[in-house]
Amino acid sequence: MADESAFNDQLVVSQIVSGQKDLFRLLVRQHERAVYGMGMSFFRNPEDASDFTQEVFLKAYRSLSRFEGRSRFSTWLYKIAYNTAINEVNRRKEYHSLAEEDADKIANNGDTPERIAIRGAVKETVKAALDDLPERFRVCVDLFFFYDRSYQEIETITGFPVNTIKSHVFRAKKLLREKLELLE
Repeated sequence: MADESAFNDQLVVSQIVSGQKDLFRLLVRQHERAVYGMGMSFFRNPEDASDFTQEVFLKAYRSLSRFEGRSRFSTWLYKIAYNTAINEVNRRKEYHSLAEEDADKIANNGDTPERIAIRGAVKETVKAALDDLPERFRVCVDLFFFYDRSYQEIETITGFPVNTIKSHVFRAKKLLREKLELLE
């Protein structure tokens, strides 16, 4: 289904470039949630994430004729989003892991107050461990685990070589494991 979505994206892009500009809303509808999520992971503020999402889609719209189809549209769009976010982060000097947002979405499912308290403590511990990682590691971990991007897609998005990405993910997992084992 992902391949079908990628094919449909490329078809829609070609139609937009050919003059059917109103079809851009289909691309926005398909990808805005993921772009907004990336914005939340970087800025942790709904208003900033919303502004970021609009900026990313505006940049994508203006650059659509340069999309060559060598990668999936989502990869190309995430590269625009990542570069936009990094530029803004460098300006603001802040970054927050998407893991923080995903941990908040875990449903309680009628758990006892004790289980909810334990889950909260675990969440805070993992968040603190992720916050201690170098930014380049956190970015690779976020894209790999929380955005389900392949190493090749992360290379396209970040500009880091694939072996560097693999190393960053491996080292981040090792650091996280070590930090969390110390707490046992």
